[in-house]
Amino acid sequence: MGKWGMAVETLNCPMCGAPADSDATRCEHCGAALATVACPSCFATMFKGAKFCSHCGAAMSRTEVDDAMHEPCPRCKVDMKAIVVGTSNLRECPKCEGLWVDAATLQQICDDRDKQTSVLGFEGPPLPGGSMGMETVRYLPCPVCGTMMNRINFAHCSNVIVDVCKPHGTWFDKDELRRVIEFIRAGGFEEARQREIHQLEADRMAMKAAQMGGSGASLNQPIDFGYAERHVGISLVGELLKAFLK
Repeated sequence: MGKWGMAVETLNCPMCGAPADSDATRCEHCGAALATVACPSCFATMFKGAKFCSHCGAAMSRTEVDDAMHEPCPRCKVDMKAIVVGTSNLRECPKCEGLWVDAATLQQICDDRDKQTSVLGFEGPPLPGGSMGMETVRYLPCPVCGTMMNRINFAHCSNVIVDVCKPHGTWFDKDELRRVIEFIRAGGFEEARQREIHQLEADRMAMKAAQMGGSGASLNQPIDFGYAERHVGISLVGELLKAFLK
């Protein structure tokens, strides 16, 4: 039984009729797509025909848009299709199901979820911990400019590694955007903010020690936490994203 009282059911592929689990995204027999990103709240995949997200309970909202632009998937090289999930304009690879999110859209998504967490007190899953493990690093080209993107641990502590072209957008492999949303709703941004503030304090103390050792001068001024908070985005997710995705 899932979080929202939905058991994993056995359904049938609409193309070939073969049985398929409700958490599968493709038919094992004919390869037809069974689920797509359709949750406007957490960006989880939803089985075609489902009305509510099994992760958060939000009503399905997805529209495919005719778009003449040709932007290749960084992994599969096939043209991505334009979709609107809720109010967010995204591009989705029809093969690997990854998502391309432009910089402005990502900032809005994160800003909205962060505000929801603060105002509604959303109780998310525990923050991820531990090692991310070893993996083979493969740098991907930005679908807009073709420049190799940077691989970033989103917010430095989410354990979700995303591919970023700072001017153009961020690439999320399948299910990674949902994991980022869960991270934010579990208080991830607040933890990241506190880490940034503590790092500023550590840097200030190191500078103080170096100056005292070099000249005997004393720095008695306490760190301006108001300044620190403004610049790591206590209320401005955009500032956090600029720091985390640089």
